Amino acid sequence: MRAWRLTELGDPWDVLSLQEVESPTPGVGEARVQVSASDLNFADILQCQGQYQVRLDPPFTPGMSVAGTVVEAGSECGLEVGDRVLGMTASGWGGYAEEALVRGREMRIIPDNVSLPAAAAMNVIYGTGWTALHRRGQMQPGETVLVLAAAGGVGSAAVQMAKAHGCVVIAAAGGQDKVDVCKSLGADVVVDYNSEDLYDKVMDCLLYTSDAADEGLGVDLGGRRI
Repeated sequence: MRAWRLTELGDPWDVLSLQEVESPTPGVGEARVQVSASDLNFADILQCQGQYQVRLDPPFTPGMSVAGTVVEAGSECGLEVGDRVLGMTASGWGGYAEEALVRGREMRIIPDNVSLPAAAAMNVIYGTGWTALHRRGQMQPGETVLVLAAAGGVGSAAVQMAKAHGCVVIAAAGGQDKVDVCKSLGADVVVDYNSEDLYDKVMDCLLYTSDAADEGLGVDLGGRRI
């Protein structure tokens, strides 16, 4: 199979090479999947550089998240050949290849009415956004949420999830193209921090979205002001 591999840590654009390699063999609890899509994340760059919290020793194939179809299931895996799955990759055989390894107990079955590429976009960025807003921030309907870098992966997911939860969303991004993206995602107010003062614009917006500015406070998040 073809796979992007690195034999030394460094910037992926410098150290990755496309190679022909043997398909990996799944271990206990693992499955081999035919990759349909693998999302590109900043964390993948950090992992190639050896700066991510989960460190891999070269050689390995990056791509920490994958959507694909099970073609071989190891023992105690819990998955079956033909299952359409989404989740994190395993054992240094990531998603930047035609096939990858995954841990069966960590995978989610993709519904038939969801395409594999669409599912791939959900795992890392929406999972990170959900954790930040709901588990850490304890976001509540009606609160005002400020999202920085709102046109990026996690930022765009956070804008959509906060709107779906009934919050007022102030999105901040740099440049008109990114501002347009934020507007298309449903942000109530968009701040272009290339041409506007972020603090002043946010505090002006709060005069119309909540009583926080009158109290000398900032935006809401989970019952707190930040």
